[in-house]
Formats: sequence, C-alpha cells, structure tokens
Amino acid sequence: MAKELLRLDLLLLQKGLATSRNKAQALISTGKVRVEGNIIDKAGHRFSADTQIELAEPLHPYVSRGGLKLAHALEYFSIDVHGLVCMDVGASTGGFTDCLLQKGASKVYAVDVGYGQLDWRLRNDKRVVPIERTNIRYLPLDALDSQIYLATIDT
Repeated sequence: MAKELLRLDLLLLQKGLATSRNKAQALISTGKVRVEGNIIDKAGHRFSADTQIELAEPLHPYVSRGGLKLAHALEYFSIDVHGLVCMDVGASTGGFTDCLLQKGASKVYAVDVGYGQLDWRLRNDKRVVPIERTNIRYLPLDALDSQIYLATIDT
C-alpha cells in the first residue's frame, strides 16, 4: 500500500512547525523549510508524514516580526520593562505586545484602529487590554485604569 502524500504546508502544521497554514506557506515561500536537507519553496509539494522536515532557521519567539525589532531596541537602549504598565500603539497582531509581556511587563494596553487583528493567545491573556477601533489621538485618558510607564509605536 502506498503512503499517503500530504502537502508540505499541511505537514508543517501537523508536525507543529507552524501555527497556521498561512504561516506555514510564508515559511516555505521564503526558503526557510528543509525537506531531507533540501530547501523546498513550494507549499504544494507532497511528502509522506514520516519525511524529515526542519526549519532552516529557528522561528522567532513572538507573534510577529515586530517583536524582534522591539526586543532589539529594548536591549540596545537598556530598557527594562519588568513590572511596568505599557502601551502598544498600533498593536495589529501584537508583536510588540508579545515582546513586552515576555520581557516582564505587568500589563499592556494594545491600541489599534483595526478590529480582530490581535493574536488570539494575546487577546486571552489577562495582562493584555485590547483597545480596538480606536485611534490613539482620540483615546481619552480616563479610558485607562493604570498609569502608562512606557509606550511603543512602530512607524
């Protein structure tokens, strides 16, 4: 009996190497996936479930690449956010929010004009206060129940 062949993007999901099909496809199309030592850049290529698959480079630890940028800035400027209440202006999926939390922030207000973009894990974290459909210019200060000690924004 022939082994069932699965699309590479689905195999990445199955093996826990990607958290969504879109992320799997992004990893593949950017040449970050090796199948038995060879870089494969087409998500539709099919392989058996027991095929050796690895990432050519480690995944970044945040929900988006924005977290990497902020982590570098915090390190470069020697900023310690441990225990601070912070604000992420233009939070989108929450890369900065995720970084702030992982670096020890006690609370992060995630402000964005959009809706439903914040990563589900962050949305459900009790330290995150999503403020959606809100332009920071019009956010009344009394909408916040804590003083902000650090605000971040990615331009």
